Amino acid sequence: TTMVDYSKWKDIEISDDEDDTHPNIDTPSLFRWRHQARLERMAEKEKELEKIKKEREMYENQVKSLKIKLQSAGPESSTDMSSIKQALSELEKKGDELVSKQKEIEKKEKLEPWNVDTISSDGFSKTVINKLDPRHSENLTEEEKEKRMKEFVKKNETNIKKYGMFRNFDDSRRFLMEHTQLACEDTANYLVVWCINLEMEEKHELMSHVAHQTICMQFILELAKQLERDPRSCISAFFHRIQQAEPEYKKAFTDELDGFKDRVKKRAAQKLEELLKEAEEEERQARLGPGGLDPLEVLDTLPEELKKCFESQDVELLQKTIEKMDPQDATYHMKRCIDSGLWVPGAKDAKSE
Repeated sequence: TTMVDYSKWKDIEISDDEDDTHPNIDTPSLFRWRHQARLERMAEKEKELEKIKKEREMYENQVKSLKIKLQSAGPESSTDMSSIKQALSELEKKGDELVSKQKEIEKKEKLEPWNVDTISSDGFSKTVINKLDPRHSENLTEEEKEKRMKEFVKKNETNIKKYGMFRNFDDSRRFLMEHTQLACEDTANYLVVWCINLEMEEKHELMSHVAHQTICMQFILELAKQLERDPRSCISAFFHRIQQAEPEYKKAFTDELDGFKDRVKKRAAQKLEELLKEAEEEERQARLGPGGLDPLEVLDTLPEELKKCFESQDVELLQKTIEKMDPQDATYHMKRCIDSGLWVPGAKDAKSE
């Protein structure tokens, strides 16, 4: 199925920068101001980290200096040694504090939501962006894709169905983070087929529920495509994004979900129609007489007086009716009756025929 064009989400801002704003507020100006504020925050963090690094450098120099003094101090200067050891002990405490501060800032930096600035930075591209999973980038033939999907479903069907039954974003995210292999095209395809089958079984509410999970998966794949990343590394990013109060992104999600459900309903109706036609054709084939004609179709095309004879199964009336008919017409219709199995002539009838 064709999804909406998500190219406008290419430069995704995974932060709170695009919250819902009042229609009277100049949104671009507000975004520019927020963008500037974010850049300043990032610069402030960088400055703080730099300051700690310099303090650690000074600390290391002081420790080095005290250790040299301690080595050069003789046994007679026990007071000096004691004060040097005390100073060294205090310095070590300060050193531990600096290490903790640095780790805390670096940890915060890692947990910081992505934004346009961090995504486009060199550090981000080198350390966080993963190459696309080869499972999805190689050119496979239809047969190979089908074989791969069958193998994947065999291994993961239980977990795909579990994921399809979750009701909120947090549970879905947690489950996918535990089973990252599910973030792939094969899962999305399985979910689509499942939705169509549920609709055909008239399980409309369940179809609607699984459809929601299907669109979550399709959005993860779309985000991976836009950022040229492995879908497994986009699981958290999608759920973070969809849970933000960003109306335009949520509207795109809802629109795609509604469109998908409509497509599922249409496809299910088509498939039911196809199955009905197949069943009718099978019945028709089973009905065909020795000459390959359908008895029901032949019955419908018989003249009214002949039709009554077959419907009442009155052989005597049939013989009288044929005698009254034009011989050519009677021959034509009776041949069709024999070819369709409506009339099975005995030896005597066959001879007279």
